[in-house]
Amino acid sequence: MASSKPSSALSDSVMKMFDMTGKVVIITGGSGGIGYEAARGLAEAGANVALWYSRATNTEDLAATIEADFGVKAKAYKCSVENFEEVRDQTAAVVKDFGRLDVMIANAGISRPAGGIDDPIENWEQVLGVNLDGAYYCAKVAGEIFRNQGSGSLIFTASMSGHIANVPQRQACYNASKAAVIHLAKSLAVEWAGFARVNAISPGYIKTPISSGIPKEWKDEWLSLTPMRREGDASELKGVYLYLASDASTFTTGADIVVDGGYCCRVQNLIQARATSSDTNQSVDPAMTLA
Repeated sequence: MASSKPSSALSDSVMKMFDMTGKVVIITGGSGGIGYEAARGLAEAGANVALWYSRATNTEDLAATIEADFGVKAKAYKCSVENFEEVRDQTAAVVKDFGRLDVMIANAGISRPAGGIDDPIENWEQVLGVNLDGAYYCAKVAGEIFRNQGSGSLIFTASMSGHIANVPQRQACYNASKAAVIHLAKSLAVEWAGFARVNAISPGYIKTPISSGIPKEWKDEWLSLTPMRREGDASELKGVYLYLASDASTFTTGADIVVDGGYCCRVQNLIQARATSSDTNQSVDPAMTLA
């Protein structure tokens, strides 16, 4: 088994630790939002990137923009991650085109009304198919490559929804899928420790084109529970993806990094405060109530 210790060539320069020159990265769900911003961040650090998409029509243009902006190689690949054969074949295509694979970012995800009593069972199957099955398929295919070459970094895009139950929307299936992804990351980190690192990133509410149609009253409640009182910008996640993809994180595996403006901290504190109030028949500290 390959050693999980850092290479003796690990630089003393922190800036060089973040250098991704010559590395090859696959980003699923790379046609917009978090995935595209992660790709841009890694490309700026020198990585060559493969943008995977399922339905978008502009991904080839996005890849061309990355090439023009950062002088790296970028290419678009159509892949439905819930189909194992497509994941396997498109990963092989990336390795053929780029010569190697160093980082797999399993970022593709969907949300549907699923998990409730009245929700269609098809929605449950679709959400788990993309969010959990797709993440595992990417892990399985990339993991074989990483094991053979003795190195690699697998990064899952999970969600703060894997830690809490969101309100006011009902999305039990989405929450369950992301909780599963977080634990998949932790489990694989232990099992793959000899040849690869495995981590997860759990974003909070991030401003993306998909979130533009969300009802205002929902967003108002979201922000009331977020200490920073705003949504995040997808570009604010670039740094954490770069950290986990690069040699800056050679001793980081099994981590789940929450980037949510403090949402989970506040919600967990609210739950604890209300539980304490119920147990002691005391009122909740006004500082812990909703804004």
